[in-house]
Amino acid sequence: MEISFYNEFKRKATHLVALSIPIGYFLLPKFLSLLILTPFALGSIGIDIIRLKRLPLHGFLNRLIGPMLREHEDSNFTGSSYILTASVLSIILFDKSAAIASISFIILGDIAAALVGRRYGKLRINWRLARPDVQTGQNLSKKKTFEGSWACLFMCLLVALIVPGLPLWIGIVGAFVATVVEAMPFPIDDNFSVPLISGLVMHVLLRI
Repeated sequence: MEISFYNEFKRKATHLVALSIPIGYFLLPKFLSLLILTPFALGSIGIDIIRLKRLPLHGFLNRLIGPMLREHEDSNFTGSSYILTASVLSIILFDKSAAIASISFIILGDIAAALVGRRYGKLRINWRLARPDVQTGQNLSKKKTFEGSWACLFMCLLVALIVPGLPLWIGIVGAFVATVVEAMPFPIDDNFSVPLISGLVMHVLLRI
């Protein structure tokens, strides 16, 4: 069962807080950024473990964040854990401008794709190679729409225009990669795959 549009909106509003990651990394050196961000990533993973393993406080945590969880997150890590972990890895592995852009792609692009897709999406993307998730049985395409993907691309292109130190053509390539990855039926959460794949592509292009 899908969460309501209201809870989807609340979920994405909380994701806006994650913009502090790329903004903070732009203002701070790598080591200090990792020193601040890593405990948050570990804390989010810890909360998910408590919730999934039904350890003490799991009931409180489920009441607190349960209404904003998607169905597959009832038995899996949340998007917050994936995006925080991907952000840590992006900062460690990629050029600074590529890391800032790739993290911003998933934050702003995913918000736009989800809200526009839920509200206005009519044209479903039908991936012929999509397979049901082995745990939930859901189609891994996650009912993506062309309208949502266009909204994602628009936001990613906007990010490409404003990230300091990132050549525009590399940012545009990264934006298209992020949009395609966000829409594709990968078995791994797009909060993890989008920043790492788009960041890797931009990092390689910057080193050529």
